[in-house]
Amino acid sequence: MPLLRTGDLDLYHQVVGEGDPLVLVHGSWSDHTSWQPAIEVGTRRKDEDDLEALIERLGPAPAHVAGSSIGGSIALGLAARRPELFRSITVHEPPLVAIVADDSDALGQLRPTRASMDPVLAHLGKGEYRQGARQFVEEVAVGPGTWDRLPAAVRETFVHNAPTWLDEQSDPDWAKIDTDALARCAAPVLLSGGTQSPVWSATILDRPAAVLPRARRQTVEGAGHIPHVIHPRRYAAALTRFVRTS
Repeated sequence: MPLLRTGDLDLYHQVVGEGDPLVLVHGSWSDHTSWQPAIEVGTRRKDEDDLEALIERLGPAPAHVAGSSIGGSIALGLAARRPELFRSITVHEPPLVAIVADDSDALGQLRPTRASMDPVLAHLGKGEYRQGARQFVEEVAVGPGTWDRLPAAVRETFVHNAPTWLDEQSDPDWAKIDTDALARCAAPVLLSGGTQSPVWSATILDRPAAVLPRARRQTVEGAGHIPHVIHPRRYAAALTRFVRTS
């Protein structure tokens, strides 16, 4: 137990994180655990660090890594910092919207999606996770009628992880990536999108495709944002072919 002697008292304390010191002082009706929710606020960088730890500890690196949606953003973000960890990377529609901030056409395509996200955020902010998850699937990620076609277990997974998505949206860097650093990644990278997805998702893929030296593009016919769920055989076949040739 970390204790610091001061006067005639032993003060309990914890040290977490890195960077310049920040001392958190709790109120009289609580203890150090009251700060935990603020300490654990998620960032994509933290997710990248978790992926880094998995690859290094499970080993051996380099590893084949596949990521979908923000999982793809996490994989590419880590590849920009630690390219030597990757033998190949497969990403499907990473929502790196910040990299098209200079493209007025792409921003125009994004506007309806951003508008659809507002009610999702409103539901989740009130703890209405099922309503928010359904609206996200039907109006943002895939399309109308999709929610009822998903297996019950998949729907429950969406509901359970709704707070995680809400937490990610609070990270100011969730949609960014250093494309200059990413260009140093020499691993083969498959960038995929679905024919049923919004046009802006393909526009986003243009940016990493332009800088990655061994990038390939692929379109998954009939698929949207979650092909590994809606078209698992088709997605798995494409992923397997890529990994085998990498």
